[in-house]
Amino acid sequence: MTEYVFAPATLPAAPVRGTDARFPINRIFCVGRNYEAHAREMGVQVDREAPFYFTKAPGTYVPSGATVAYPPATENYHYEMELVVAIGKPAFRIAREQALDVVYGYGSGLDMTRRDLQLAARAKQRPWDIGKDFEESAVLSEIVPVADCGHPTSGTLELRVNGETKQSTDLTLLIWSIPELIAHLSTLYHLQPGDLIYTGTPEGVGAVKPGDRIEGSIAGIGTIALTIGEPA
Repeated sequence: MTEYVFAPATLPAAPVRGTDARFPINRIFCVGRNYEAHAREMGVQVDREAPFYFTKAPGTYVPSGATVAYPPATENYHYEMELVVAIGKPAFRIAREQALDVVYGYGSGLDMTRRDLQLAARAKQRPWDIGKDFEESAVLSEIVPVADCGHPTSGTLELRVNGETKQSTDLTLLIWSIPELIAHLSTLYHLQPGDLIYTGTPEGVGAVKPGDRIEGSIAGIGTIALTIGEPA
């Protein structure tokens, strides 16, 4: 029997709608600037040559409905509402026409961001890690299997803070479609079951503070909620 010098971390896993099974989270890929209006509000141009990505550790996963501590080292803590793709089969250099075959299901996600740290890193042409990949920064709803929701190509994505609508768009405005993202990402990685792809956020991102309540929804997929707690 293998002995560890300390207990290994518990495997993060998200609930699956309609079953007691859970979806084990392997890796979290996030797509940057996948809505043109969001790119404009961030003061950058959309790169239409190819998608680009950043990552979050699986341990950043937080289930919908949780209360998270306001994170350290930031004074500008932002929400970003996103459609999430859950990969259920291996894929490497898969064609766009077959890409949807490896999707297990979809969810609603929040890419929580230390915006001041992200922008400071961007200004110095440094990686975004400390602005994006930090504890409790990848919020995820239950996963909805494809059999229950199909493959969404349109529908309203919306986020509210304390009941006030902040983000509202339609999935038709994604620059890179889900098949295009999977096909491209599979040229860079051997995609595996358990991988998640956060597909990008629309315009309307903004700061939240302790006590704020975030609620979001994606048509045909479901809802997500998060409460911001006191500083860590």
